[in-house]
Amino acid sequence: MEKRQLGQSDIIIPPLVFGGNVFGWSADEAVSFRLLDQLAEAGLTAIDTADMYSVWAEGHQGGESETIIGRWLASRGGRDKCVIMTKVGMDMPDGRGLSAAWIKTSVERSLKRLQTDVIDLYQAHKDDEATPLEETLGAFADLIKEGKVRAIGASNYSAARLHAALKVSDANGLPRYVSLQPQYNLVDRPMFEDELEPLCLQENLGVIPYYSLAAGFLTGKYRSKDDLGKSAVRGGSVAKYLEGRGPQVLTALDAVAGETGTNPAQVALAWLIARPSITAPIASASKPEQMGDLVKACSLSLSAAQISALDAASA
Repeated sequence: MEKRQLGQSDIIIPPLVFGGNVFGWSADEAVSFRLLDQLAEAGLTAIDTADMYSVWAEGHQGGESETIIGRWLASRGGRDKCVIMTKVGMDMPDGRGLSAAWIKTSVERSLKRLQTDVIDLYQAHKDDEATPLEETLGAFADLIKEGKVRAIGASNYSAARLHAALKVSDANGLPRYVSLQPQYNLVDRPMFEDELEPLCLQENLGVIPYYSLAAGFLTGKYRSKDDLGKSAVRGGSVAKYLEGRGPQVLTALDAVAGETGTNPAQVALAWLIARPSITAPIASASKPEQMGDLVKACSLSLSAAQISALDAASA
């Protein structure tokens, strides 16, 4: 499995990160353990989660995903072979944001749930303009000094705020964000490409985009309104892609999949993996039989003509 450096950090990851939001939500603990075993066997050893996964599900309080990952690590061992990424800042039942106090409370909870002494990449899940950047980055600095966190990343930041955070780090001798986790895929391009991508390239930030398959739309599963009922979880999220560029992107994916003997999901992920600004897209599976697409995407090499065709269809 190919390995890539995450920005300017010493964290080395495969070309795809597994999205752990499914653990304890659309995949129960037994299925989650099977998925994690498959990931370890395939060498897809970078796992992204968050403290708030899956607070949106009935009866959940957040932390369910981290808890399952922690139980799996305790059961299987091999913590040193995994890169664990988690996040802080989204709404939890008793707090939110990026204040120093909340970060320090949240990291202890995440470490306990994950049953580990250190988080490889601790990410600000979303910007918190009510808290000074100096306070947030100072709290992260403390965690790095204490050995509880190896590196820090940002998620869902605007280019202006990300740039401001990097300047605060440089001016105050504080740790820099080494990565960005934005929404980015073949049907959601401008929000990253217009301003964030140039900044990430300029600052040598790793980029680990989420929504890589556009909530499943780019798998080709949803091609008409009649298909939306195929998933109670995803159907409502993909309806918007049935309009505009969506259908022509699927046509282009179908064509490249036919040329390569693969399928649209593998091609959509391979397009992201091939983009120079991208370190590794985040993608998930809630069923063991879906894991093959993630593994195969990592070794799928698209030609320049195929990438150009996908660029043109999704422009």
